Amino acid sequence: MPTLTVDLDRSSPVPLYYQVAQQIEQAINEGRLAPGDRLDNEISLAEQFGLSRPTMRRAIQELVDKGLLVRKRGVGTQVVHGQVSRPVELTSLFDDLSAHHRTPHTEILGNEVARASDEVAAMLAVPPGSRVLHLRRLRFAHDAPLAVMENWLPEDLIPLGEMDLAGRGLYQLMRSKGVNIRVAKQRIGARAGTPEECLLLGEKRGSPVLTMERAAHDDSGRAVEWGRHAYRASQYSFEVTLVEH
Repeated sequence: MPTLTVDLDRSSPVPLYYQVAQQIEQAINEGRLAPGDRLDNEISLAEQFGLSRPTMRRAIQELVDKGLLVRKRGVGTQVVHGQVSRPVELTSLFDDLSAHHRTPHTEILGNEVARASDEVAAMLAVPPGSRVLHLRRLRFAHDAPLAVMENWLPEDLIPLGEMDLAGRGLYQLMRSKGVNIRVAKQRIGARAGTPEECLLLGEKRGSPVLTMERAAHDDSGRAVEWGRHAYRASQYSFEVTLVEH
């Protein structure tokens, strides 16, 4: 079992159970507690942290309710895959998962040159029927499927092999080839997942998915990528910081 430590401020108005829950959640998000890791039982943890058993039980229940921990008969309390909270910034999902120690990897569902539909042509500012690169990928975090991603790029933008796409994020690959993404327009929504999406994501048929469409331009103003992604609503959320001016 991993060693778990918490730093409690007993003079704080923040309840002790909440302080414990927050620090365990932070350990999960930072990868110090990995999926599958087991925690000591509540009695041992309560003694270790100098807490009452009801306080420790409430802290654990807080994380069970969030989907970060699960209680299993005969096994104990285990870490499971927590929800990914992603800031709305000009970054790729691969970058964000890597930054939060979520161990991303990718299954390539499609990597081909296709003819641009009217919709794709409009988003990439190319004539309809133009040759474009069409990518379909399934992105994992800690070996759990998280997102079905579909992207279109101008054919002549950069060469993309399957080994590249499997091991690195699209924006990371673009930057390494000298493509400097400067601005993007993004739309976030939600809908019921298609049968294929639910199958790929390990969700029940008709489960909700969060959606994101993004059109990105480089520093010359050229449209370099249009993406349409579907994320597991049970495991994923977008995070926005609002500032009053």
